[in-house]
Amino acid sequence: MTAPEDVAAGDLARDGYCVLRGVLDRAVIGALAEDLAPSFAATPMCQGVFYGHRTRRFGALLRRSIHAEALVRHPAVLAIAERMLLPWCERIALNLTQAVEIHPGAPPQFPHRDQDMWAGPKGTLEYLVNVMWPIDPFTEANGGTRLWPRSHDDQDSADFPEGLAVVPQIAPGDALLFLGSTLHGGGGNRSAAPRRGVIVSYCLGWLKPFELQWLVYPPAIARRFSPELAALVGYAQHRPNLGNVEGQCPSMLLRNHVPEHPGAIDALRPDQEALAAAFLAGRD
Repeated sequence: MTAPEDVAAGDLARDGYCVLRGVLDRAVIGALAEDLAPSFAATPMCQGVFYGHRTRRFGALLRRSIHAEALVRHPAVLAIAERMLLPWCERIALNLTQAVEIHPGAPPQFPHRDQDMWAGPKGTLEYLVNVMWPIDPFTEANGGTRLWPRSHDDQDSADFPEGLAVVPQIAPGDALLFLGSTLHGGGGNRSAAPRRGVIVSYCLGWLKPFELQWLVYPPAIARRFSPELAALVGYAQHRPNLGNVEGQCPSMLLRNHVPEHPGAIDALRPDQEALAAAFLAGRD
C-alpha cells in the first residue's frame, strides 16, 4: 500500500469510515452519470421504508456502463478493502454495485449496519467494506450519507443520538469508505434537487453477496470482463473448493468451449495440501 492508502486504512479501522479525496478523474464520473441517466429516468421509486419511497435504486452497473469498472477496480480502494477483509478470507468479492438517487422531500433513512444482512457473529470480524462514489456533491442538505464515528466499536447498540452523526462533504472524484459494522443511513433531502451517487461494496469471498452476481453477470456477459473483474464478481473459487462448478473453478464457464464432463480438480489452501500429503505419506 502507498503511504496515503495506509493512513486511510488506519482511519477506517479507527473511526469506521474514511474519505479519499480526488482519487478518480471527474470526467469518468461524468461519463458514468451519462451512461446511467436512462436507467435513472426509467427506474420507479422504491417501495419500503428501508429503500425509501422518495428514492430510486438500481444495480448491475458493470453491464450498464463501461466506466463502472474504474470504480469497482480502483486500486487504492481495493488495497484498503483487502486490508480490512483478508484477515478473514482468502479473496474478497464484489457485494454489489448500486446507483442511488434521493429526491427532495425524502426523509432520513433509519440508522443501520450493512453487516446485519448476514446472521453470523458480530464484533469479531468484518464482513464488508462500502464505498460511496458521489455523482453530485454530497451535503447535509441534499441527503449526504450520515455516519456514526466509531460505532463499529459498539456493534450491539443502534441507539446512537442523531446529533453524534457526521455527514462527510464529498464531491465527484472523492470516495467515502465505511465498514459494514459502522452505523449509517442516507440523509434526508431538504434541497430542491435530487442527489445521485453510486455504492460499490466488497465482502468476504465466502459470503453470499447482497447482489447475486452470477445471475446479474451470467457467463455471456462476464466473458467480456477482464480475468480480474470476472474473479471479483464470483468466477473464482474460494479455497477450499468453495463456489465450484463440476468440481472446477467457475471461470471455466467463460471459455469458448466448456466440456460436458470436466472432472473435479482440488482447490485447497497450501496448509491443507500439506496436511493431505502428510496423511498419505504416513500410510505408505
